Amino acid sequence: MSGSSVLFDAPGPRARVRNWIATGVTVLVVALVLLYIGVELWAKGQLQWAKWEPFVTPNVWENYIIPGIEGTLKAAALSIVLAGILGVALGVGRLSTHAWISRPCAVFVEFFRAVPVLIMMIFAYFLYSKYNLIDSEYATLAGVVTGLTLYNGAVIAEIVRAGVNALPRGQSEAASSLGMRWGQTMRSILLPQAITSMLPVLISQLVVVLKDTALGVAITYPELVSQGQNIGASFTNYLPALIFVAILMIVVNFALSSFAVWLEARLRRSRRGATPLDPETIEQEGAPGAKVKLAEPGGTI
Repeated sequence: MSGSSVLFDAPGPRARVRNWIATGVTVLVVALVLLYIGVELWAKGQLQWAKWEPFVTPNVWENYIIPGIEGTLKAAALSIVLAGILGVALGVGRLSTHAWISRPCAVFVEFFRAVPVLIMMIFAYFLYSKYNLIDSEYATLAGVVTGLTLYNGAVIAEIVRAGVNALPRGQSEAASSLGMRWGQTMRSILLPQAITSMLPVLISQLVVVLKDTALGVAITYPELVSQGQNIGASFTNYLPALIFVAILMIVVNFALSSFAVWLEARLRRSRRGATPLDPETIEQEGAPGAKVKLAEPGGTI
């Protein structure tokens, strides 16, 4: 029983053979497809070294790739911070016992969850540009950050609300019985636990924010994808440029995910209680070296 799975029955000999055959056929089909794509790209000259050579030159890195990475990370960092603040505020507001707070927050969240991010970016960019609300140098950055902040803030608000509602109801009832106000209960008891349980979902949302910065290409924001298009236009190697940009985005997203997972593990460790004392011998306070043996249940010391 120890070796059996609780999810499905262990496959028998015939099932294992069928699984191996299906796996082999799948691998073969994928390999053939990749081979066909490679042959076609080679025949069209897309895999020639001349198409990839620009990516090993300092000029391309200094003028295109590094500025693109900086633009992507800048927009993502600002959006993550602002969306986190907005999301927590809206999530707590939706949980408020006062209707004049919870209802406007609910309307805000539902509205900006329904509007596409790209439309919000374009609207914000033209709003800032037309009325000179922000210096033209930063209008595209502001448009990208505004769209990402509003959308992801609404999503994080729902994550916060779901995380708090998932906690046992008895905790808030116990806090209320102790005379704690709603705000004290939320700040001291519910939110710390909810944030810990929400970390995996929040991490995935951070990756979404980073990827969605690529939508800034629609308003000419100089992020990584738009810089890849500029490389393709300059060196007539659009496909290699986009492949290279895709690899860079994967690397950046993997680095962000790895950091977020490390931070999650660290936060979870920091929230653990102190190491339990040895029930056999506890050092008596004020008398170093003196040991006090605990009494057995129903007995005496």
